[in-house]
Amino acid sequence: MKPVAIFRHFPIEGPGYLATFLDRHAIPWQLIKIDAGESVPGDAGQFGGLVFMGGPMSVNDDLPWIRNELSLIRQAVANNIPVLGHCLGGQLMAKALGGGVSKSRVKEIGWGEASTADNQPAREWFGDLSKCEVFHWHGEIFTIPDNATLLLSSPWCKNQAFTLDNKHLGLQCHVEMTEEMVKDWCTHGAAEIASSPGPAVQAAEAMQTNLSVRISRLQCVADKLYERWIKGIRFN
Repeated sequence: MKPVAIFRHFPIEGPGYLATFLDRHAIPWQLIKIDAGESVPGDAGQFGGLVFMGGPMSVNDDLPWIRNELSLIRQAVANNIPVLGHCLGGQLMAKALGGGVSKSRVKEIGWGEASTADNQPAREWFGDLSKCEVFHWHGEIFTIPDNATLLLSSPWCKNQAFTLDNKHLGLQCHVEMTEEMVKDWCTHGAAEIASSPGPAVQAAEAMQTNLSVRISRLQCVADKLYERWIKGIRFN
């Protein structure tokens, strides 16, 4: 069985709940630590699927691994290998597939409600959910690539998720969060929170209020998305 490749770009932005989900479904996965200097593989075909996690950098930065990941995403899509992106990962997907990534007018940090689009692909990915609370930490946004379909929007960010061919999923938000990750991000991101006042930026204390309940609900959303995504995984 081919493993799912998970690309980590920053030490505290690992696969989180996705790893738990894959383990529960007996799907092997391989963590590729870009932040530790590991190389981007040249052949997408050695993996059953590709997953790109978040990070504080911009996809518009002139970094060799960004160019290599963009190329790998295009290769995977061309060969029907499912791709999944979280935040920076979603932006990488959008750019690789012809969309654009730019600075957001409003930075989103913390919990926020998002609404699902009124279309059949959104119903296939989100089921009967019309709204859900998701976690955010981003200052840039993506446009929806041609031939892709919008799935999710928030009041401050219209393009929160898209799908291409109902196989590939790009997310601006974070559905992979665990309680530990939220706490770690609040600690490591304290300076950014303090320097980013705005209508969609929460204080660390607010982000951690009722955290276990919020994470449980978020993981129910993640289950829907991940269960739909793994249907496209190539096992041999």
